[in-house]
Amino acid sequence: MESSELHANATIRCVIVDDHTLFRDGLRRVLESESDLEVVGEASDAAGALEKVRDLQPDVVLMDIGMPGMCSFEAAKQLVQEHPNTRLIFLTMYEEEEYLLRCMSCGAAGFMLKDSPAPKVITAVREVFQGHKYLSPQILGRMVDDVRARSARTSTRGTMLTPREREIIKMIAEGNSVKQIAAILGRSVKTVEAHKFNLMRKLDIHNKAQLVTYAIQKKIVKLPA
Repeated sequence: MESSELHANATIRCVIVDDHTLFRDGLRRVLESESDLEVVGEASDAAGALEKVRDLQPDVVLMDIGMPGMCSFEAAKQLVQEHPNTRLIFLTMYEEEEYLLRCMSCGAAGFMLKDSPAPKVITAVREVFQGHKYLSPQILGRMVDDVRARSARTSTRGTMLTPREREIIKMIAEGNSVKQIAAILGRSVKTVEAHKFNLMRKLDIHNKAQLVTYAIQKKIVKLPA
């Protein structure tokens, strides 16, 4: 049997991480309503999530962003590094781009709003299990609207990036700091800061999250789309 067939027919083993019992119970019912999905464990905080992943080796972890105790983003970095075969979907009530940026930087495979319909949650789990990325449609819509609005404002200004600017925007979008970029390129921190300032002014971009959104839409980086 082909490996793709084995993958398609596999049961997807999930762990749910949220500090609200009622939400975990509801999400469990949603997932286990499907014959190919199984919830093998639950945790109420990020530290507990890491323990469950070590013990159970699940295929997919669905984890809330804002929980007491250990930072979910720090736990995510550790999870992705130590368990590369486990895919992570972040669950949140926040639509801000800064959260999306942090989730992508952690290596998460999905970013979903908690008020997403049940069919979308099921689709997300199956998509990330197959190795794809998944963003809530609401988030994608906002990203597209943001890029369109910015394009309309800058269409008459000539926004061609230089090769160096494209290189820098790619490295920023991939999570590198200005200091790290300077070291990689063999340039001073001031020089990289100047390039960053110029390209953000050229693109009418005002924060790092918008810069990453631009890089995604222009396919400068291969991130969730």
